[in-house]
Amino acid sequence: MDKDLILAIRDQSIPLTGPSDLDRLISQMGNPRFVLLGEASHGTSEFYTTRAEITKKLIKDKGFTFVAVEGDWPACQAINRYVKGYDKESRSARDVLTSFNRWPTWMWANEEIIDLIEWMKTYNESGQSSVKAGFYGIDVYSLWESMDEVIRYLTEIDSPDLEAAKNAFTCFEPFNRQNEEYAVSAGIYNEGCIDEVAKLLTTIQRKKEVYPHHEELNLNLQVNAMAVYNAENYYRTMVVHDERSWNIRDMHMVDALNEIMDFYGSAGKAIVWEHNTHVGDASATDMRDAGMINVGQVIREQNPPGHVYIVGFGTHSGTVIAADEWGVNFDVKTVPKAMRGSWEDAMHKAGAFDKILIFNERNKHLFNQQIGHRAIGVVYKPEYERYGNYVPSLMSERYDAFIFIKQTKALHPLSVTVPVSM
Repeated sequence: MDKDLILAIRDQSIPLTGPSDLDRLISQMGNPRFVLLGEASHGTSEFYTTRAEITKKLIKDKGFTFVAVEGDWPACQAINRYVKGYDKESRSARDVLTSFNRWPTWMWANEEIIDLIEWMKTYNESGQSSVKAGFYGIDVYSLWESMDEVIRYLTEIDSPDLEAAKNAFTCFEPFNRQNEEYAVSAGIYNEGCIDEVAKLLTTIQRKKEVYPHHEELNLNLQVNAMAVYNAENYYRTMVVHDERSWNIRDMHMVDALNEIMDFYGSAGKAIVWEHNTHVGDASATDMRDAGMINVGQVIREQNPPGHVYIVGFGTHSGTVIAADEWGVNFDVKTVPKAMRGSWEDAMHKAGAFDKILIFNERNKHLFNQQIGHRAIGVVYKPEYERYGNYVPSLMSERYDAFIFIKQTKALHPLSVTVPVSM
């Protein structure tokens, strides 16, 4: 381990003892339009609660107008409708979170997110801001659910485009709402539905200003149609080009994020919650060598300096919610001590306490050597993590700041029934 690196972390970092210590981080951000908050896993309690505290401060003190997360648009709309008061029936955030029935359900159907949802609803009702804070899902997986939403919306407004949408979606009927079946058919046998959904998306985008705007129905239609188009492309590509499908997914998240920003206009200020692998600039990792991009890189490239601020997260050890294989039941797994010589190991050796490290022009050169940085997915086998869970990274180029929680605990999932078809 490089002793100079440990000394630099010790010298430049500040202790994180509670929510008030986050004020220094927020003051260092300046006035960005995008704040991207990462996580080293999708199943760690402290990553959610710390991001929630930052989010509250950004909304209340800096006028941020929405949260965009690594979740499905249709399911997250249930949260958005609740916090904005469009939903007159749900009595609590806990009721609303039953909408999250796609595996891995624990990413959003968890105890930790409830406090933020209720806080946002109360904040919006207080009238402290003329713009109500929203909550949106920008991921690409909601192929079938977004089709349902497009049909529902066009039916509700008695649109002349309804028949065109039904005809386009008829192409998908043989696949029984199974992503895997469609992926194999479209990717290997070239029996996809790209032409149908492309025509529909073009039609909807051309008529963007014609559709009604009340309760954000126009925005819902636009993003759901985009999700269908990009999800079709994603599933068609994933079985033959894994790197290319990654780029399709992250570009969809960028496009959805920009669509929301356009909806909010000059008031738009985004807080993005996604895994470190999506928000931490890919050009500062070995992803670049594989031709892969991500949300953090593209948003930085699309915006002027100072408009984007990226915060990474990590831990030394603890527990996490994850599964052994895709689609199977989760359990609580032990996160072993960080691998010797890794970024997390250096953060721990610089002082065994929670800390914030802010990168700036004066200190960036101290942290620009390539080093392994741990990433834990929804599928995780701790015994094999040294062989694939550390991403070579230039940390001060990948992030603008880093939050280190020395010992973390597993997320607390809600009990949600997952349909058999999922």
